[in-house]
Amino acid sequence: MSTLKIGVIGAGSISEAHLNSYKGNNEAEIYAICDLNEERAAKAAKKYGATHVYTDYNELLANPDIVAVSVCTWNNTHAEISKAAIKAGKHVLVEKPLCRSVEEALDLQEVVRSSGKILQVGFVRRYDPNAQMLRKFVENGDIGDIYFAKASSIRRLGNPGGWFSDVERSGGGPLIDIGVHVIDLCWYMMGRPKVKSVSGNTYHKLGNRSNIENLSFYRAADYNAKLNTVEDMTNALIRFENGASLLVDVSFTLHAKKDEGAVKLFGTKGGLEIDPEISIVTEKYNTILNITPQVDSGGFDFGRAFQSEIDHFVSCVKSGSEPLSPVEDGLEMMKILCGIYESAAKGEEIHFN
Repeated sequence: MSTLKIGVIGAGSISEAHLNSYKGNNEAEIYAICDLNEERAAKAAKKYGATHVYTDYNELLANPDIVAVSVCTWNNTHAEISKAAIKAGKHVLVEKPLCRSVEEALDLQEVVRSSGKILQVGFVRRYDPNAQMLRKFVENGDIGDIYFAKASSIRRLGNPGGWFSDVERSGGGPLIDIGVHVIDLCWYMMGRPKVKSVSGNTYHKLGNRSNIENLSFYRAADYNAKLNTVEDMTNALIRFENGASLLVDVSFTLHAKKDEGAVKLFGTKGGLEIDPEISIVTEKYNTILNITPQVDSGGFDFGRAFQSEIDHFVSCVKSGSEPLSPVEDGLEMMKILCGIYESAAKGEEIHFN
């Protein structure tokens, strides 16, 4: 197969990561860009050398030269556009989350399974070189059975506003936006055990805190201080059928001293820390050892992870191999996320069959 002609649907901020990474892959050609805002699509096309600009994704999908697409749109359109792309004969890399509901995920999974096409979910943390390196320790038994994990992604002031804070378009707040990354990373490192139950809490206490002065934060292009229908923070306990558990807390805004991120996993033979920096804990000859792997970057490298994700997608399209983050994993993650929101709404633990 020659160079892949790629279409990118959605030219917002996350598309930059996709476009830069496609540009860094010599087997891919950025061929078309689509956005509801024609000026924004044209600007991106000029920057990255795309020869086709669209405002209707159906017109992009009708172009027979395009082999694969990245879906970088609002969460509420992920399932609709991905399904249309698969039916149009395109391979799909869709940003996380896969969609907004388990029902949408089940429907999309059925379409993908019957198509022979690839759908890769954008769980970019899996593709970080550090995560792949540590996963080898897990796979080779050095950590033993992982039975407990903790994941935190705390922003003290970081509600982006715009579509991020509109539950109809986003499907939720920090849980579905940033929590999904650390939950999936832990679940992946744990061997993707089947979820048994979830117990969650969501809080709507502080709002978007647009009154704060002297401290800046990222704001979406369509930021509107009056619009905020998502939670400030979420915490949850996730139990798995193999007896393991995962404790999670995430926030867009919280009266915390500073932003904090932590991902830790604990097994019968050792432990792993991924955020804020990688570390391995084990014991030998009755002595506890804290091991620091020698790598280019001890923390999460956004650019390298995205390049790895795009390279993997291109490779899977060309070889026909199943991606590291298939549609089935997107479905399982939606079960967890939606289960947490349901638990919080009902005030009770949610059990899965």
